[in-house]
Amino acid sequence: MRLMVLALGLALAGPASAATETAIVAGGCFWCVESDFESVPGVREVISGYTGGTVDNPTYKQVSRGGTGHYEAVEIRFDDSKVSYGHLMELFFRSIDPTDAGGQFCDRGDSYRTAIFVKNAEQRAAAEAAKAEAEAALGQKIVTPILDASPFWQAEDYHQDYYKGSSIVLTRRGPKVQSSAYEFYREGCGRDARVKELWGAAAPFVH
Repeated sequence: MRLMVLALGLALAGPASAATETAIVAGGCFWCVESDFESVPGVREVISGYTGGTVDNPTYKQVSRGGTGHYEAVEIRFDDSKVSYGHLMELFFRSIDPTDAGGQFCDRGDSYRTAIFVKNAEQRAAAEAAKAEAEAALGQKIVTPILDASPFWQAEDYHQDYYKGSSIVLTRRGPKVQSSAYEFYREGCGRDARVKELWGAAAPFVH
């Protein structure tokens, strides 16, 4: 009877859901990195936040002012039965300017530097392989470091899914719904233009 009950319980529960893995990367403005990777099949969620610094639970104001050591970063939560960590790293390198050590695009300073934060030896090996492959494909030195993961602090609520916002603006032809400051910012900062210049048709997220 006990075995029958156990078997019935397993049948009702169904197959175990695939485990959610995480990858942490810094690619400049976290709004843009979140937008890019939430479009990848197999990615369940992307969280904007801060990592790599010395202050617990920092605020955006603290990080952007400098001195905390934090990067603007994202935590990518993904189903590894649908997309691999290594593939995410390949996409990451082709979504940034990995030759720039001083920030990304119009955003300058330490908090906008690029980096990959690895949790274990397996992630480090995959990240190193993706970096070497990207460097060979680009034909330029890649300066994006691969660092040991440190605490990841989720950013304020208003930063999450910022790219999904919209607003109403007045034009000569009347009210018009347009993307919020995000699309204006992304274009004005030159992110897609520079990524396309570097990677051409291999750039996966160019708008």
